[in-house]
Amino acid sequence: MASVIRSNERSGSSSDHCDTFPAATKHQTLSKPLPRHPEDPAAALANARHEFGEHGGVNMSIEASATFTVMEPETMRRMFTGELGPDRDFFFYSRHFNPTVLNLGRLMAAMEGTEAAYCTASGMSAVSSVILQLCSAGGHVVASRTLYGGTHTLLAHFLPRTCNITTSFVDIRDHEAVRSAMVQGKTNVLYFETMSNPTLTVANVPELCRMAHDKGITAVVDNTFAPMLVSPARLGADIVVHSMSKFISGAADLIAGAVCGPASFVNSLMDTRDGSLMLLGPTMNPNVAFELAGRLPHLGLRMKEHCNRALVYATRMKKLGLKVIYPGLEDHPDHVTLKSMAIKEYGYGGLVCVDMETEERANRLMKLLQTCSQFGLVAVSLGYYDTLMSCSGSSTSSELSKEEKEQSGISPGLIRMSIGFNGTLEQKWTQFEKALSKMQDPTKGVED
Repeated sequence: MASVIRSNERSGSSSDHCDTFPAATKHQTLSKPLPRHPEDPAAALANARHEFGEHGGVNMSIEASATFTVMEPETMRRMFTGELGPDRDFFFYSRHFNPTVLNLGRLMAAMEGTEAAYCTASGMSAVSSVILQLCSAGGHVVASRTLYGGTHTLLAHFLPRTCNITTSFVDIRDHEAVRSAMVQGKTNVLYFETMSNPTLTVANVPELCRMAHDKGITAVVDNTFAPMLVSPARLGADIVVHSMSKFISGAADLIAGAVCGPASFVNSLMDTRDGSLMLLGPTMNPNVAFELAGRLPHLGLRMKEHCNRALVYATRMKKLGLKVIYPGLEDHPDHVTLKSMAIKEYGYGGLVCVDMETEERANRLMKLLQTCSQFGLVAVSLGYYDTLMSCSGSSTSSELSKEEKEQSGISPGLIRMSIGFNGTLEQKWTQFEKALSKMQDPTKGVED
């Protein structure tokens, strides 16, 4: 299989990989090599190759073709055998590789500090494809007990039924439990989220990856909640997955995912004979890739403001007597862990959880915040410029049983807030206080 086009940086190597790109033309520039381990993902993005448009536009062109022509008929055979590929500007079908999507993958690889990356139609397709590529029938996964509901259901129900791939769920903070669950020779994957949904449990990425590698197990980390803040691959992760629909998109208008990792693994996903991405076909639309490539350059700026406001609001909410879960607060059990891994300038994440204990109280507060004060919107997902709120137990984690929710620390009244950055900080805080005052006054209804 011919190599994918890699990012400028090769993980674990100081060599300059500009020679893996096609020859530079008037439409392409090759930048100087990155430092071996750039501290700030924004610096890595800025140093990545810039793709110009067909006529010299500052933005790349969109390659909307589903299929591609070849000048010599025998070239087709060489492409299908893997002798010729995108590393030499040979493309045959956009379910395989598309130039626009490939460029977005190059940027994602630069941001995450991996050799390569490729982007998919959704975050769940990225997760599913990675697990299916790493595990055969009878395979085993050790996963965090606190996961996005869709991922939990995939591992707990769908894969055992369809593929005989089983999962042991553990408390990711309990390293002895993790170590015990990873049976050498049987376990294929250790899977966890940098910052778990929805309880904001922070994984000790370096230590967990070391434990996996000691047993020859692949460490896969979902970094959806912490782009720019934490770089799992630079901390030891083998593969990093994203739902790009969230912070990376920033506008709640696109569904997309990404797989970042070694070039050999990305190639295997796209293999014409047994690649999970190639054969299952969760192809990213090149128009979506174009949109996301234009949003990555300001992801760092957006994350800083998301995180700044989240810390300010979490601190003030706690002073008001609310039960707040936020890893930026010093009393959070994982505060020190996140502080040791995160890049200081970006803060501690853009999500805050408020535990109202019962679903009824949670729903009343969210309705007041949306209808009465316009603090935010009652909607799932995260990373939007406005604050999004949902009661996790009855929405994004509703697939979990009552027992599984209790084990994961998800109370019926747990509100997950993805803190936005529209309006001024003080304006939005005044709106929160207005809703909370009505919440605490039993004589006032939502419409008062």
